[in-house]
Amino acid sequence: MDAGSSADEDTGKNEAKVALHGSAIIAAIKASSVQFILSVPDIVTSAGLLRPISRDPDLRLVRVCKEDECIGIASGLYFCDKRAVILIQYTGFLDSINAIRAVAVEYKQPICMMIGLLGHEPERPPTQSGRFGVRLVEPILDSMGIAHQLISQDADVPKIKPAIDKAYAQSLPVALLIGRRPLAPT
Repeated sequence: MDAGSSADEDTGKNEAKVALHGSAIIAAIKASSVQFILSVPDIVTSAGLLRPISRDPDLRLVRVCKEDECIGIASGLYFCDKRAVILIQYTGFLDSINAIRAVAVEYKQPICMMIGLLGHEPERPPTQSGRFGVRLVEPILDSMGIAHQLISQDADVPKIKPAIDKAYAQSLPVALLIGRRPLAPT
């Protein structure tokens, strides 16, 4: 074996270690007793999350026109003893700040958000991203007192269930920051 092929193999192994599989995220969501996924159509998560969720008989995908609509729907589902996860991009999160402030923070609702960091460079912390909007997400969550976890690789997926369970147990919002495009099932 030549040195070039060994380097290629190492690169492939490293990429596999840092991959984020949509199927792993979906399994964690289901393990959290979530029944509803609220989302706008989204090209970034379509292959890895939205399409598989739309075909999953255990999950109900509710598509909305605007991200802030998800907040009220998730709150209503909570009052009906149903669990929901909101799947949005950071741009939709920024657009929904007032609804999140009112419903999730002031009324202490377990609004569970998976926020895609569109264009985030996975090798950098979000606060050091080249994208201004991505850099803002964590400081805004911190200032609102919303707990958050970065989910950038399969090794981070075990953070999802405890975060969702804690949000529902304490009736508080949580944000799970999706740091790379989830891979579609093969």
